[in-house]
Amino acid sequence: MKVLVAYFSAEGTTAKVAKAAAKHMDWDLFEIKPVEPYTKADIMWMNPVARCNKEKIGKKDVPIEGSVENFSEYDVILLGFPIWYMGAPNVVNTFCKGYDWTGKKIALFATSGGSGIGKSAEKLAPYVKGAEFVSERLIKTPDDLKGWLKELKELL
Repeated sequence: MKVLVAYFSAEGTTAKVAKAAAKHMDWDLFEIKPVEPYTKADIMWMNPVARCNKEKIGKKDVPIEGSVENFSEYDVILLGFPIWYMGAPNVVNTFCKGYDWTGKKIALFATSGGSGIGKSAEKLAPYVKGAEFVSERLIKTPDDLKGWLKELKELL
């Protein structure tokens, strides 16, 4: 079974979790990077004209740098992101649109300063047609990650 950890991180929190998971389990890693990186001002959700708000409200695609080589070879994708508006940021949706998810298993993980994982799987479903969500977890501590990886190892 071949596993990919794909993640988007605006401030580094999700990156730490993704890198730790990939290293601990010896899985491949791919960073979802927008062509135009986010600034602190871009992700100030309390500002109605911030980039993150314009993208979410406008349901805009966010151009991404690079792509996953040999995506078809992966059986399982761990997909990580910070929670924005009770779901994945639009850059993650754009990433998902670029691949055939038929027959893939997806395990979602998210980081958040205050909210839960929300309806992330439900909101991502239209972008990952043919995939099966096998797990979703909000990761707040290293122990959360260790416990979840243990569960995934048994599940997968």
